[in-house]
Amino acid sequence: MLTQTGALTAGQELPTVRDLAATLGVNRNTVSMAYKRLAAAGIAATQGRLGTVIRSQSGPGEQEGALPGSPLADLGSGNPNAAWLPDIGAALVRKPYRARLYGEPPVDPELEAAARHWLAKDCPEHLDINLTHGSVDAIERLLAAHLVAGDKVAVEDPCFISSVNALRAAGLQTVGVAIDAQGMQDEALEEALTQGAQAVIITPRAHNPSGCSLSTARARKLRAVLAKHPHVLVIVDDHFSLLSVTAYQDVIPPAAHRWALIRSVSKMFGPDLRLAFVASDAQTSQRLRLRLAPGTNWVSHLLQDAVAACLSSPEVSEQIAHARDGYARHRGIMAQALARQGIAVASPADGLNLWLPLQQSSQALVLALAQHGWLVRGGESFGLQTPAHGLRITISTITEEKAQAFARLLRQVLDQHQFFQSSGKA
Repeated sequence: MLTQTGALTAGQELPTVRDLAATLGVNRNTVSMAYKRLAAAGIAATQGRLGTVIRSQSGPGEQEGALPGSPLADLGSGNPNAAWLPDIGAALVRKPYRARLYGEPPVDPELEAAARHWLAKDCPEHLDINLTHGSVDAIERLLAAHLVAGDKVAVEDPCFISSVNALRAAGLQTVGVAIDAQGMQDEALEEALTQGAQAVIITPRAHNPSGCSLSTARARKLRAVLAKHPHVLVIVDDHFSLLSVTAYQDVIPPAAHRWALIRSVSKMFGPDLRLAFVASDAQTSQRLRLRLAPGTNWVSHLLQDAVAACLSSPEVSEQIAHARDGYARHRGIMAQALARQGIAVASPADGLNLWLPLQQSSQALVLALAQHGWLVRGGESFGLQTPAHGLRITISTITEEKAQAFARLLRQVLDQHQFFQSSGKA
């Protein structure tokens, strides 16, 4: 009621459990339970020793994507290069659409076979295959199948914006796990699981926003940590998959009871082709299928046909290889242009973005660049426990000329605003 009337506003800190219990003359457990219910309902957020604060009730947080009609040069949207997406219509010519009716398998058998061939080598044995409407939809469904509002989920910090929004909308508590150039840190994950995290979301390569990927040694350590917690739900979001120049590193221990590997096609075939493959254990698969059966919310077979046509097309395979090489080239162009100006980005990097660490808020820097015609993404929205000071720079459509111009301007603005860089390592 107080949040609805405006008496309590977003960001306002609530009294400690001890203080409120004393004020009201009730048991501390009663107050603690009330705070948990507020967190589960999405009204408040618990921050450990930092206390409990009122959440914003204004709707979803910052979103990915470009600003429609913006005159700014786009280095902030996180979008793939439209010129490197396949011609889906041409691919579909080889696979004419066949109408399906209620009662047919939710996953086309041909597509399931292709997915199984693709994912089986990177999963524990006895996997099942399901489809969702993209990777974020998969994460939401997986968490809803196993957790309840108020449960803790360990995620990389900084974390992908859409994942942060999905977790908050579900009333789940995020436990940030620090990352470095080799990906999620194993000691930090151990601490998060000790704090009671019931699930963990891991990006094995092309982490957004940092661009880091798991090394073989780090993946081995993470797998060992997770092996000690076999009941934790392990979600691996391999969103860049075939476009990545980094080898996939397996973190799912054989003894894991609940696990899922997600591979979407959004970066390869376009964000509007809303489909992701989910390989998982049998129990998780059964829970997913309760909501993905015919007549409820299955993935359209028209989309499935489009994906199957693309995956089986030699021309599309060449297009994917071309895009993979192109993104790597663009990352190099931008990183080298910045290096010439004495600006170090996090490295090594994979994916559609580069990450420029800063020691202070990026807001003034983002505004100054916008005033000069450049759109970049401030890093603070990616942070969990603490703001992630930095810039995320999307390289999808960069050219040598634009990279040089942007790097010169960025150097100028950094000097004018007396910004200080952090280490170039993620």
